[in-house]
Amino acid sequence: MIDFEIVKVFKRSVTIEVCSDTPYENEKIYDVFINGEKKISTNKNVISIFNLLPDSDYNIYITCENEDSYKKNFYTQYEYVLLNIKDFGAAGDGVKIDSVCIQAAINACPKDGTVYIPKGKYLCTPVFLKSNIDIWIDKDAILIGEKDRKKYPILPGMTQSSDEKNEYNIGSWEGNPLDCFAALITGISVENVLIYGEGILDGNAGMLDWWKDAKKKNIAWRPNMVFLHNCKNIAMQGLCIMNSPSWTVHPYYSDNLLFLNNTIMNPDNSPNTDGLDPESCENVLILGADISVGDDCVAIKSGKYYMALRHYKPAKNIVIRNSIFRKGHGSVTIGSEVAAGVYDVRVEKCIFEGTDRGLRIKTRRGRGEKSVLDNIYFENIIMKDVCMPFTANMFYFCDPDGHSDYVQNQDKMEVNEKTPKIGKIEARDIRCENVKNIFACLYGLPEMPIEEIKLENITLSFDKNENIKSVVPIMMDNFPAMCKRGIFAKNIKKLILKNIEITGSKDSNPFMENIEDCECIEVKFN
Repeated sequence: MIDFEIVKVFKRSVTIEVCSDTPYENEKIYDVFINGEKKISTNKNVISIFNLLPDSDYNIYITCENEDSYKKNFYTQYEYVLLNIKDFGAAGDGVKIDSVCIQAAINACPKDGTVYIPKGKYLCTPVFLKSNIDIWIDKDAILIGEKDRKKYPILPGMTQSSDEKNEYNIGSWEGNPLDCFAALITGISVENVLIYGEGILDGNAGMLDWWKDAKKKNIAWRPNMVFLHNCKNIAMQGLCIMNSPSWTVHPYYSDNLLFLNNTIMNPDNSPNTDGLDPESCENVLILGADISVGDDCVAIKSGKYYMALRHYKPAKNIVIRNSIFRKGHGSVTIGSEVAAGVYDVRVEKCIFEGTDRGLRIKTRRGRGEKSVLDNIYFENIIMKDVCMPFTANMFYFCDPDGHSDYVQNQDKMEVNEKTPKIGKIEARDIRCENVKNIFACLYGLPEMPIEEIKLENITLSFDKNENIKSVVPIMMDNFPAMCKRGIFAKNIKKLILKNIEITGSKDSNPFMENIEDCECIEVKFN
């Protein structure tokens, strides 16, 4: 008997999740029926169905070869009105800039209404969301970013309050409150919004100069594709988002977020084009994602030192499940802008394929005593062609002072208000195939060792190619390049290695230094 859960019902769509132990997808095909009519055939565990009617009764069931599920009933949400942007003058010809027409439809849309974007190519500068509406980007509808950056509004990084007692932050760039261009879809202090459909958001970044001189500010810092600042109860469902100028989807100081069945694609050589970066966000579910980008696929953040000091908000309660990460520097990354801390992250039933690193944790001196990374949990993961499945680096050389003696000195230093901390990390039930460089590279600070790392029930095989190039596995100074190495661990209070089998490694003994308590149970090198 097949079982599934109804994840979320909206006005004109529904997302379900098949209860399968197989990460992301099944070998067999699911046929999904709604009111007796077959709507989709897919092998994915997370399935979204569109083009339903609002305020209506439905039943849904699944068949797979000779197995059926029980029928489950659901009722779509109420919709007050559907506003077509073409009725507001949008051309959809890819020539006329249509963002003013789209904005007019958004501004005119009442509570419980939907702004409908039909088939067409809509050249756009940024549009701004408002509360209590849906935006439906239908199949074959493409929003294309305007190439001229001078036509993009700027979000000020920080503005002092009129009484000079407080400050108001809007813009953000890599963990600091800095002026940046508005995103193609920008939400500021909005709530109860759904952006959904089978359409495309195309940032068009490669057609201008967004990716040139990426570390230099040009008028303002590069925009995201979707930027959500101080928002609540926001969902994105089914969209394809591509060619972003920088971080693609950037929720910022926002809570209660759903990301369902979204695809994010940027060229693998595009700079700083992270896929999805929840920064200082709480209660985030990323489900059924398909991400291939030029930097980290998912990067969980909480700002740099100033933001933690003046606008403290950690990232908490983030779940990533039944997703695939195909290319990027890290599949799921914690850091490096984590000055307010990251707590309670759970990643399960995912595939990491062709990324540089699987689990990637990066921090450094200077992030501060509030920068605590704790309760990070990975389970039931398949990694294919991942160079370095597990890395934890507390000497990450980012920022202008990243190569300074303060950040990179490997001697024990004073613990003070600038010292970060890594708590408990656990990974279990993981299969790694065709690993290139090292299974696990784990490097804590001598003055603040990593509290606990537990790796359990893991099989790993190295790539059989004899010409694999050695690379430096973690971004810190004076660290050696490695190829087909097993385990490097330094400055850790408790390290638990249980039921691990490593095949094809060039070494047969883990390198361990300054490990206070180590448990090695059934660790085999073949």
